[in-house]
Amino acid sequence: MVINRIDQKLAQLSTHSKKALVPFITAGDPGLEHTVAIMHALVSSGADMIELGVPFSDPMADGVVIQKSSERSLERGVDARYIFQTVAKFRQQDASTPVILMGYLNPIERRGWTWYAEQAVNAGVDALLIVDLPPEEAISVREQLNPFGLQLISLLAPTTVGQRLNNACQHAQGYLYYVSMAGVTGKGLEQAGNLKDRIEQIKSLSSVPVFVGFGIKDAETAKDCAQFADGVIIGSALVATLADCQTDKACQEAVQAFIGPIRTAIDLV
Repeated sequence: MVINRIDQKLAQLSTHSKKALVPFITAGDPGLEHTVAIMHALVSSGADMIELGVPFSDPMADGVVIQKSSERSLERGVDARYIFQTVAKFRQQDASTPVILMGYLNPIERRGWTWYAEQAVNAGVDALLIVDLPPEEAISVREQLNPFGLQLISLLAPTTVGQRLNNACQHAQGYLYYVSMAGVTGKGLEQAGNLKDRIEQIKSLSSVPVFVGFGIKDAETAKDCAQFADGVIIGSALVATLADCQTDKACQEAVQAFIGPIRTAIDLV
């Protein structure tokens, strides 16, 4: 498989001993016209990769903040075509920042895996992260995506143990997304000591970096996680910060004010 932008970015981070900062935003929120500007602002503020949320009507893994964000985007008519057009427009000015689509199975299966993968790659997407993909199906899905140059990012939860954990680590691509607590997005982190031990266990089993998400809300929590994780993922707090922005400029200023201190904090680790 051809090395894609995720692997290239991870190599750069490793060379400079830096931790990855990966923000999540919902495509189309707070407005259809603002997503590309927000993506560029994220990069200029220090983001290493972007997880672009694909709105879904039943986002069972997401808390209220992202659920409401998805509802607003769907009401605005966000669909797969909008997602791919948005990434393609972002790529006109940014050819290197990895973009990961994070969403659910239904919108992909409705279109078909081949169509979705082709459209994603043509737009400039680097990987898919499918929240409700059963671990037992991950290998077959990866076999469908990889020939197009798409990676499949795996989620691990506190309840992922035994052979399921071993399999996920053995076949992982890009990075592993460790969900810091059982439940939905937007809740607090589990105790730092337990989290540290868990991340070290996963690292011992995997050849790819381990990022932590769910519960990271500011510079302090990001720095705490960056002490032992390879990267931090921040979603609900950022989505909430952007919810009321009504212009590109307001969105950009909100991103800079929110992401800048987090970048500074994790660079001190």
